Amino acid sequence: MTLRIDISGLPSERVRFVASPLAELTAMLHVLAEPGHHPQFAGWAADVWAALRPELAERLREAEFLWRSSQADFLIPARPRPTLAEELDDVDRIDDETYVTAALVTTCGSNRARLPGTSPLTDTTARERALDVAQARGALQEAFAERLLADPAAVRARVRHTLEECAEAFFDAAWAGVAVRLATDLRLKNELLRRHGIGAALASVSGAVTLASDGDCIIVDKVQDKATAAHGAGVTFIPSVFGRPHMVAVHAPGWHPVVQYPVAEPSPAEPVPLETVTLRLEALAHPVRLRLLRTLARGPHTTGELAHLWELSPPEVSRHLAVLRRAGLLTNRRHGRYVRYTLNLPDLTALGADLLAAVLR
Repeated sequence: MTLRIDISGLPSERVRFVASPLAELTAMLHVLAEPGHHPQFAGWAADVWAALRPELAERLREAEFLWRSSQADFLIPARPRPTLAEELDDVDRIDDETYVTAALVTTCGSNRARLPGTSPLTDTTARERALDVAQARGALQEAFAERLLADPAAVRARVRHTLEECAEAFFDAAWAGVAVRLATDLRLKNELLRRHGIGAALASVSGAVTLASDGDCIIVDKVQDKATAAHGAGVTFIPSVFGRPHMVAVHAPGWHPVVQYPVAEPSPAEPVPLETVTLRLEALAHPVRLRLLRTLARGPHTTGELAHLWELSPPEVSRHLAVLRRAGLLTNRRHGRYVRYTLNLPDLTALGADLLAAVLR
């Protein structure tokens, strides 16, 4: 499962690495809405909530539609500006139909494609669907969606004012704290892009982002199957400190492709590919393989020993061991004429964290 960004014929200068104040503010707002995704920022989030004026806190809760389950595409700009105010000016230039449709996409992985005439501002079916989804999110979100559909201009102005107040309340201080890390990351990425090309720059982003062998496609390892193209305006990569562990991608038709990626920690663990996680889950889904792992957890065993213990044929045990080995859950070592299999305990232990990281990516 991947997001594929077609870059065939795209000049390397159209692949941009640049910081965005608005995208980082959006990442912070997501942390405030979903602190469980970001345990490293739990203390920061608690301090921010404790210090917020009640009226601003209420407005953040009513508008969390825009950044909780999924980030509205206009909050991750394809053309980042030096200041938050300039980026908010760009958002103001978006037409109401585009803004409202993007604002009401509330679930990660939702189909963001908009057919002609299906704007919730003009199409009754689209409007009813948007309100049904909003209602399922809760009373505050339902009221927000109703107001947005009834008076887009007023709600847009209210959202901008809310984001501007966030700058004074917590963003400006937090942005100053992460700016150096973002600038350091961008220097590295742009130097790699200039000296070694797109493939090297992407490899430094994450093991979850690669360049296809033909050089015509950027592949982002995510729990979704989507495709977009970066022709014309190109593709933008935005580093984020507060976004970890998420990798956010703008890929809807009509929007320029953008990938917001987490800046690496000082000693980062390479992300385990989704394919590997899937392979391990499939390997563990069979009851016979679980029994074999239970025995191997107690020490190394040969195929013959496992066959005898579980009353299976050696060829059957060999087939199951081969699946477990391909998934990286076993190692083996020859001792004379015997091959003993050992449980790869670290990778098995990490599977829960790897699965969570793959889903949150």
